Amino acid sequence: MLRNFLKITFNPLHLDILLLILRVLVALFMLVHGVPKLMKFFANEPVKFADPIGIGQFATLLLTVFSEVICSFLIFIGLATRLAVIPLIITMLVAALIVHSGDSFGNKEASLQYLLVYITLFVLGSGKYSSDALLFKND
Repeated sequence: MLRNFLKITFNPLHLDILLLILRVLVALFMLVHGVPKLMKFFANEPVKFADPIGIGQFATLLLTVFSEVICSFLIFIGLATRLAVIPLIITMLVAALIVHSGDSFGNKEASLQYLLVYITLFVLGSGKYSSDALLFKND
């Protein structure tokens, strides 16, 4: 039994199940951050949002909502996962290195953890249990 835990090989089925779980959970976790930002578009108040890279509050909010809501949904269903994580990687880099640049590591930690997951999904893709796999199974 211990020998199974010490093996350096892996079971591809386990990897596909892990990718499914990872994709679904990270998408749901990020939607918790993105949906409140999406609601700012429907509020009757002027947009007030951080502008850490100098493109304007509205543009920054729009790009953040696109990555945190639209891209997270794509990751959730496993459609164009490698493309969908690119805006999220950029968003997490901006959050960790610019928005929280002067903060303690504890305040940067969540965005760095998301960044690590998104880089993992970029490298590994969406896996066998995804829309990508259904659409491109013969490729």
